Amino acid sequence: MHDHRRLGRELDLFDTDPLMGAGLPYWLPDGAIVRHTLEEYIRDAELRAGYRHVYSPVLGKRELYEISGHFDHYGDDMFPPMDMGAEQVLLRPSLCPHHALIYRSRSHSYRELPLRMAELGGMYRSELSGVLGGLTRVRAITLNDAHIFCTLEQAVQEARAALELIGRAYADLGIRASRYRLSLPGEGGKYVADPELWRRATALLREALDGSGIPYEAAEGEAAFYGPKIDVQITDPAGREATLSTVQIDFHQPERFDLHYIGPDGAKHRPVMVHRSIIGSVERAVAHLVEEHGGAFPPWLAPVQLAVLPVGEEQAEAADALAGHARELGLRAEVAGPGQGTLAARIRAARLVPYQAVIGGREAAAGLVAPRLRDGRRPDALPGAELLRRIGDRVAARGPGLWDPS
Repeated sequence: MHDHRRLGRELDLFDTDPLMGAGLPYWLPDGAIVRHTLEEYIRDAELRAGYRHVYSPVLGKRELYEISGHFDHYGDDMFPPMDMGAEQVLLRPSLCPHHALIYRSRSHSYRELPLRMAELGGMYRSELSGVLGGLTRVRAITLNDAHIFCTLEQAVQEARAALELIGRAYADLGIRASRYRLSLPGEGGKYVADPELWRRATALLREALDGSGIPYEAAEGEAAFYGPKIDVQITDPAGREATLSTVQIDFHQPERFDLHYIGPDGAKHRPVMVHRSIIGSVERAVAHLVEEHGGAFPPWLAPVQLAVLPVGEEQAEAADALAGHARELGLRAEVAGPGQGTLAARIRAARLVPYQAVIGGREAAAGLVAPRLRDGRRPDALPGAELLRRIGDRVAARGPGLWDPS
């Protein structure tokens, strides 16, 4: 059973320090590569899907979160206000109030909708010490968030498109959803009181799920305070379930922030706000990837994609040249020379690297390399440039596959 907390330290991906504080991990170079690659993947996927990216501050005035409803309905999970002169500011618990303000800062026509606004942004949750653990429950979160401002008629299609993005990302990452949950309100006062808005939002989410052909289960008491949501659940090797991705339809915040667009009739109309997160928090996504793959990440995500192994010092120059060429092509390559142990020991040390290139005297003389794949396969020797082309093709295609024999 893989535990990301143990593997994260063994593989030098991340760690914590009591002086930084509980629930505030730092990322080591290999972990930073995984995180950066994942973030770039998401940005690219969103750009291809018609999203535009913004940056917004991690602080906001108390009044902002009073308007959004977070201060009243979510205050127990927020850090206390900080006095700044005559004002109070808070670390944000969510990005949606900031995105609502960005939308509101400019006038919009119906011709601009849907307007898809995305951000990989920081937010903060005042989690109790007893529930903190590794990367799955942290106090500083980087969220893959987006908000789509659209007409009522566009909301279902936008929710379905978000579900498609989630499915595609899971396939590329080599992970799977354990179930889809339609999260509805339950008893208690943490939810905003507007039964008609809840009914309309729930009906639209059901339509999106049914239209996508996705089986789902309804669960009361799991909704956000302002509306129902689709939660995409994952399960770790110990059988613990958590939410990774979400899709929500929100009528509440457009009302609270008085958002509008100009319709074809020249009058003001209220947009619908679709919240969606493809991989949820970067921290939880990486934790799940570590546990799902045991550190053997898909080739495009691996911290080191190619380990070049010269058999002896005589092949060091050829190994350095191959690694240098790989890096010029954008691949992450390292040389593990004889000074790091026997060839067998170096092969074992690089067992999580997707590709190894062994260069002995015979290969060097013929201008070839002997590939070894992480899964134990050993394709025929081939020119170094050809090996790099094949690796590059697999990395560009993403997905968990290691080798295309063609």
